[in-house]
Amino acid sequence: MKKYNRLTAASLLIYLAMSILLFHRFQDNAPGTDVSYKVEVNQIIQGLESAGAFSEPDLRGMKSVKSVRFLSAEEESAAAIRLFYQNRNGMHMTVQPLFIEGQLSGYVRFDYAETPSRHTLWLAEGILLFSWMMLSALLWYIRQKILKPFHVLSEMPYELSKGHLQGEQPESRSRFFGKFVWGIGMLRDTLNTAKNRELTLEKEKKLLLLSISHDIKIPLSAIKLYAKALQNKVYPTEAEKLRAAAQIEHHAKEIELFVKELVNSASEDIVTLEVADSEFYLKDFADRIRAYYQPKCRLTMTDFKIGSYENNLLTGDMDRALEAMENLMENAFKYGDGKEIRIDFYEEDYCQVISVFNTGAPAAEEEMPHLFDSFYRGSNAGDKTGNGLGLYISRQIMQKMNGEIFAQRTADGMQFCLVFRRYDSYHPHYTDGR
Repeated sequence: MKKYNRLTAASLLIYLAMSILLFHRFQDNAPGTDVSYKVEVNQIIQGLESAGAFSEPDLRGMKSVKSVRFLSAEEESAAAIRLFYQNRNGMHMTVQPLFIEGQLSGYVRFDYAETPSRHTLWLAEGILLFSWMMLSALLWYIRQKILKPFHVLSEMPYELSKGHLQGEQPESRSRFFGKFVWGIGMLRDTLNTAKNRELTLEKEKKLLLLSISHDIKIPLSAIKLYAKALQNKVYPTEAEKLRAAAQIEHHAKEIELFVKELVNSASEDIVTLEVADSEFYLKDFADRIRAYYQPKCRLTMTDFKIGSYENNLLTGDMDRALEAMENLMENAFKYGDGKEIRIDFYEEDYCQVISVFNTGAPAAEEEMPHLFDSFYRGSNAGDKTGNGLGLYISRQIMQKMNGEIFAQRTADGMQFCLVFRRYDSYHPHYTDGR
């Protein structure tokens, strides 16, 4: 804001400097100080005297003198004299006597213009002042309606990053930042929901751990008791020993069930995805992917190709579908060799299949069944950063949209396919109106 205030002050200084400069230039050429016409008058008089008689002079090279008239010294007509001295609008006049060989031959009238006129000065000053006032009004409007509200809005992401999720920013009447404020509001709501969910999950996790730890204590105590009895040879017969071993196995299975429940609960809490029941056009989806990844591929010198397709209407949440697609694209960048990434489209059994292929070393055959497991990372991950959740999240998204995802090994790379349901497969009477 300080730099903008300096810009406003600079515009005022520029206006004052231009105004003073214009005034001084007028003063240098103001009426009464401009004597250039006298030089031209003297030049014409000397030419006429040299010629020995009056003749119409050539005024093409003259800047001030515009016309010349002659009145003979012998002229006695009042009308001719009056016409000779008659004023011309917007012109100045001077009369010089013409002597030929020492004798008065007559009088020469010169009509000349002086520039700039005072009217021109005030007109220029007025235009300059009006321009500065318009510029000042524009700068003030930008400051009050755009920069000042944006300065307030710019604090919102910082506050959100600090965890201050309460309060809302009211939108101004101009609504220049309507979409920005709406987006920040959506972000605040999402963070607030995630925070509340995190607290709820943390509470539920602690309750679950307490419950399971309490439930495990009983079978664990029984196992310890039977094991100690066997160790101390409390059971004299083989039948009693077998019954004790069976009890140990029974209680061990109970503990195994508790552990399995704990693992399943932890796996389900990794991500919680909400998918909207909606539709979207394939062209809009492809355009979003192209707009984001084409520049990135250009920077990394990766050959990026998008195949042809029909603009089918697909069922699902477009934002979530883009999230699944982005996970596949990021995997292609991370684990491919950077030579080529290709997106192809084809239809199969009322479904739209979108495949993402990247060149490079494919995953090992024995790893293929585990690619979509949570926290699983293949042997080709190496030192690349990641948490093994990208493909897991993509599968969760596709399944919630009644779709599917699968992977295939190829001779020169990996191929991942997203399977979407076409809208007309659910609505057979639908026809694309586009």
